[in-house]
Amino acid sequence: MKKIALLIFLIAIVSCNTTPLSADRFKSGTFEIPASKGYEKTIIIRQDSIQIEKYENRIDTLSISWKNNFNYTLKMLHPRTAIDEDPIHVKITSIEDDSYEFEAVIGRSNYVQKGEIFKILE
Repeated sequence: MKKIALLIFLIAIVSCNTTPLSADRFKSGTFEIPASKGYEKTIIIRQDSIQIEKYENRIDTLSISWKNNFNYTLKMLHPRTAIDEDPIHVKITSIEDDSYEFEAVIGRSNYVQKGEIFKILE
């Protein structure tokens, strides 16, 4: 019985010392969205309130506004089409050590685009 109590105590100590994963580390740096269904390979550079996206032969600059650690809004600074004028609402749905999964909605549409972003540089 003492061994079980000691084991439970040690597990409790170890679990209390683990740092919870936080989305804060995804607010700046260089990221990649790998090519997959619905996405070309995209390189993202975030710094302060600006996000630069490089994909295919295009470079887009967006403002990024964080509502909290798990929700942010992107807005094209130089929209080329009417749909580019709508904000993109992004929700982080799960995080890992160097990546997060997200759901994105353009404007007020009901279409939800899902994907995963990997941090490749600080």
